[in-house]
Amino acid sequence: MDKKISIRWAALSQSGTKNPENEDSWIAFSSDAKASTRLAESGEMLLELSDLVFAVSDGMGGGNAGEIASSLILEQLAERIPETFRAAAAGFFPDSISHLADVIRRVNEEINRIGEESENNKGMSATLALSWFSPENMYLANIGDSRVYRCRAEKIEQVSKDHTAAWASWKRGDIREVEYRSHPRRSALYEVMGGGHENVFPFFAAIPFMEGDRFLLCSDGLIDGVWERHIGESLMDSATPEECCSALLKRAVANSGIDDTTLIVIHIGAI
Repeated sequence: MDKKISIRWAALSQSGTKNPENEDSWIAFSSDAKASTRLAESGEMLLELSDLVFAVSDGMGGGNAGEIASSLILEQLAERIPETFRAAAAGFFPDSISHLADVIRRVNEEINRIGEESENNKGMSATLALSWFSPENMYLANIGDSRVYRCRAEKIEQVSKDHTAAWASWKRGDIREVEYRSHPRRSALYEVMGGGHENVFPFFAAIPFMEGDRFLLCSDGLIDGVWERHIGESLMDSATPEECCSALLKRAVANSGIDDTTLIVIHIGAI
C-alpha cells in the first residue's frame, strides 16, 4: 500500500527595531477546486485531498505601505491559485508553473493599481517566496531576496534565487559568504512585485520532495542574523517545525533583530 504524504508546518514572525510596524507577511492555505482555506500558524495535513501553499513576503514603502503590499500580495495569491483546480474540474489542465506565472502577473498589476490610488501607497512593493506542494512536486516561485531552502540527507540547499547582483557573485564563487553578508549592494533588488514595475520576472522551479525532507521559507531578516550553516543545523537537529522556528528566530533576533524576521518551517512525512 502506498504511503500518504503528510506535511507538518510552523510559522513565526517578529518585527524588527528599525520600523514600528512589521512589514513582513506570511500565509499558509490549502487549495482545491472549491476555494482556498487559511491555515493556522502550525499544523499537520495529508497531501491527499488538497494542495498546500506556503508563502512569505517582505514589504517595502513609506508609512505602512510595505505592510499593505506584502499582505495584499498573499491575500491575492490565496484567492487566485485555486483557479487551476476549477479549470481542471472543467476539463482543462493548466501547467502549474504557467498558472503561477499568470497569477503573479495579475497580482503585480493589482498591487500597482492600488498603489496608484493613494499617495501614501504609491510605489509600494514586496518580495515573495512561495512553495506550492502538490502530490507531484513542490512548485516554487520567488521574487526579490526572500528565500526557500531544502534540507535533505543532512545537506542544505537554497532552491530559490535572490534577485541581487551580490548574491549572484557569491553563488558564482567570486566572493565568500562573509563578504556577501557585508556587501554594500546586498539588498539592491532588481526584481520586486509592485513598485510601479509593469513586468515582473520571478524565478520558478519544480522541486521534487520526499519523506524526510525539510523546507524553510524566510524573509531577509532571518538571513541578517543566521548563517547558512546555522539554518542547516536547525533544520537537521530540530524534532519539530515549531522547535526549529523558535530556535532560528531566537538566534536571528539575538544576532541582529533590526529587520522584520519571518519564517515557515515544513517537514515532509508519510503514513
